Amino acid sequence: MSTKNIFTLIMFGAAFLWTGCNRNDDDTTEPLPEGPRLIFRFAFDPEQARLNNIGLPSALPIGHAAQDPSFNAISAHYFEMTPSAFTPLGAGEVLYHAPETDAGGAMAINFSKAIIRGENENYIAVPLSSVTPGSYEYMRVSLAYQNYDIQVRESGFDFTGTIASFVGFNTYIGTYSINQEPVTVNANRLQGYWGFEANVFGNPVVLTGQAPAGATTVPNPIWNSSPIPAGSCVVTGPFASPLVITGNETEDIIVTLSLSTNQSFEWVEVTEDGLYEPAIGEQVVDMGLRGLIPTVN
Repeated sequence: MSTKNIFTLIMFGAAFLWTGCNRNDDDTTEPLPEGPRLIFRFAFDPEQARLNNIGLPSALPIGHAAQDPSFNAISAHYFEMTPSAFTPLGAGEVLYHAPETDAGGAMAINFSKAIIRGENENYIAVPLSSVTPGSYEYMRVSLAYQNYDIQVRESGFDFTGTIASFVGFNTYIGTYSINQEPVTVNANRLQGYWGFEANVFGNPVVLTGQAPAGATTVPNPIWNSSPIPAGSCVVTGPFASPLVITGNETEDIIVTLSLSTNQSFEWVEVTEDGLYEPAIGEQVVDMGLRGLIPTVN
């Protein structure tokens, strides 16, 4: 059945929405290590600047439209603090690296082992005793998975749907749930794979797709001195002032990683009305978050 026919069936006289946060079945909440700790949390800000790949303000291309998604959850693959703008990727203080697998052929993020958290929840906590003392100017986070709600129009009706967006360099996915319905892949998926779920009167509809290669925006304001590999999702952002770790801390340090959701869900328009209408062939092209601002405590 075509995408248009599916949407026509589900939207026959109905608009709908649902809430909730999808969590990976293998995800568990680990106890915090003994303190003092360096704790990271995510926040999502639609008012934050919308940046391009080199960290400059970015407007929408002609013929494109976008919206601010409402985030349910996120997963990250890699955390690193760097002393300067000239520190190569991987040469800073690497705090976390998620499990990978070659079950799908090429090495990929193992989604079944992913940590998935909501806004302002503790994502990782690292004992400060294990962090190398020093001054850190930049934060790098490799994002892997996003789950959020978007607004969709079909046949004159506006409704809310949920997107599961895989933005990591490569992800091995067994079975995942966008909201309620399981989707089985059992294979690797490159950056830009997504699933969409809607539910009308208990009848679920699931669609999947793939954004074009290289289309996912990954802001890196120090691109000229410390580049990142193409196809990765290592978002870089400066601390307002360097984060100094002395090695003598007695209290937790909490770092909030504020991600820009400012028009971060982007598509190519068929009807230029600023409304996402997949049934008429409007294609998703970019699901990259649009900037990172790390703040301390």
